[in-house]
Amino acid sequence: MPASPETRKRPRLGRIGRTRLLIFLAVMGPGLITANSDNDAGGITTWSVVGAHYGYQLLWVLLLITPILAVTQEMGARMGVVTGKGLAALIRERFSLKVTAFAMLAMLIANLGTTIAEFSGVGAAFSLAHVPPWVCVPPVAVGVWLLITRGSYKRVERVFLFLSALYVTYIIAGILARPDWHTAARSAVVPSVTTTSVWVLTVIAAIGTTITPWGQFFIQATIVDKKISIKDYVYTKTEVFLGAVLTDGIDFFIVVACAATLYKHGILVNTAQDAARALEPLAGRAAELLFGFGLLNVSILAAGILPLATAYAICEAFGFESGLDQKFSEAPVFNGLLTFFVFVPAAVAIIPHLPLVKLILLSQDVNGILLPIILVYVLKIVNDRSVMGDHVNGPIYNTLAWGFSIALIALTVVLVASTLPLGVRI
Repeated sequence: MPASPETRKRPRLGRIGRTRLLIFLAVMGPGLITANSDNDAGGITTWSVVGAHYGYQLLWVLLLITPILAVTQEMGARMGVVTGKGLAALIRERFSLKVTAFAMLAMLIANLGTTIAEFSGVGAAFSLAHVPPWVCVPPVAVGVWLLITRGSYKRVERVFLFLSALYVTYIIAGILARPDWHTAARSAVVPSVTTTSVWVLTVIAAIGTTITPWGQFFIQATIVDKKISIKDYVYTKTEVFLGAVLTDGIDFFIVVACAATLYKHGILVNTAQDAARALEPLAGRAAELLFGFGLLNVSILAAGILPLATAYAICEAFGFESGLDQKFSEAPVFNGLLTFFVFVPAAVAIIPHLPLVKLILLSQDVNGILLPIILVYVLKIVNDRSVMGDHVNGPIYNTLAWGFSIALIALTVVLVASTLPLGVRI
């Protein structure tokens, strides 16, 4: 569908000044929430393992991930603002229905496994206080369901922004661990590279856990749901970039907290729960509690966002009504998917002795297959002038975006071929 006249002409987008702060606050939400939700239970676990196994050596990877995250998220946000449509709807319109159905099926499998991991993270966090999963997970699931099915978009967004703000607990935990700031700063800018297969897989896992297919669908859908106008896009773009920087800044403090304590004393961990428990004798009870509270917070945030991302994408792909402001009777498929993707993963997460690691690895493999495909679709659509008008990528920006995408395709091919058998628990 051709872009409308008002989207074909690129408006003058000035800088954000003091008089525009209120506008920025009004449009704030999608960029920060989507970027922070990438730091879910699997992401926190991955970066905890990185710090415990490699110390400060892989901090430079964060400098690589930050622009990749910013670029991919910004393209999704821009497409949502210009077209007023979600990514799944645009894929359906520009490509075949069979291609759309394949992408949606793969995303369903991946998101189901990842949502199970989020509720497992809730159980793991409460276990630090000796509360069993069957006691804590069901009420959290009910609370998440009530929030996303009974709340308006504004209310849900406020809760998600509040949960995003609680990531500060990892910053405090990192400071309490008393890291070697000089070594950390040097490692962030001077790459340390080895050629062992374990090291390569760890780097792939660190990148793959930050850039996700569902994140591409979610940011575009929330932009559309919030009805952000093209004239306010400069504020959204700023927020998207800020979200990428803040998200990877949190990862920085997770790594230094584990590097200064666990790595220094030769303690290896496989989960964020292990990392929290190991921190107490080394950095004090406060560090353990902060780390555990952070795990609970990120798990609840992602447990709410993943069902939303899934429901948005499926409804957009097949033309069903969707939106947080829609009642159950007005959008039965949307709300039905939300219900399924909250309660089924929560029920699975409390099954005793469930092979959760295998489930998570399966979802990671599916994500690895799906991500390059989604990125290629995004780049084709964002460069189509009949869709984007004057808001296609510029030459420099396009070179960077394709470069990042090709690198991610190469990395995810290795990831899928390897299936992570060497101890990196995502």
